[in-house]
Amino acid sequence: MLDRRLFLHLATWLGQWPAGPGLHVVRSHRRARPAWDGRLRPAVAVASPECAILSVPPDRAGVVRDLVRERPGERLLPALPSAVGTPDFITHAGLFRWSTAPAPLPDAGEWVAPTTPGLPPWLRLFERDVLVVRDADGAYLAGAGIKRHDAYGHELAVGTAPAARGRGLARRLVAQAARRVLDEGAIPTYLHNHDNRASARVAEAAGFPDRGWTSYGVFPR
Repeated sequence: MLDRRLFLHLATWLGQWPAGPGLHVVRSHRRARPAWDGRLRPAVAVASPECAILSVPPDRAGVVRDLVRERPGERLLPALPSAVGTPDFITHAGLFRWSTAPAPLPDAGEWVAPTTPGLPPWLRLFERDVLVVRDADGAYLAGAGIKRHDAYGHELAVGTAPAARGRGLARRLVAQAARRVLDEGAIPTYLHNHDNRASARVAEAAGFPDRGWTSYGVFPR
């Protein structure tokens, strides 16, 4: 049975969940509004082994439905940015994971304000505290942020400085951040590209198994 928090997240974030077999294009006002970082996400899709929902702005639903009929399968994604009215945006396709039981790894970082000096630019996009590992001299080694899409689902993002890779910091940060999300009453999710093996290893080690779910969408550059 699907976790209630995940069900509520998908229904809220996408506009509907679940549906019958196949791909269903769903109208959602969320696709026409700024996302967690203030930028648009005009197309977001999640596919389980049973069904798939492609969420798009209300005024683009008809165009996208026609596109789905004309260009099924792998031919759909390249044409999706233009279909949702953002031809200069890029696409993403990968795995969609979640966890209700993060791995019992020791905490690695401390929660700090995203405006803390010395953090990389990507961590400054978050409005709330981010999770950071620093060395004895205070230099940044790794960090994680929480994308609070809605009250029920929070997506984790993690990054490690090149010199600090291979120490297991990313998996510990993901597990630590996931525990915080669960404490907040939401479900932690983790998305990564199909070919990102390093990210897949982090997810597995942190307690985010591959359940055969996928995700794709259109994003700003």
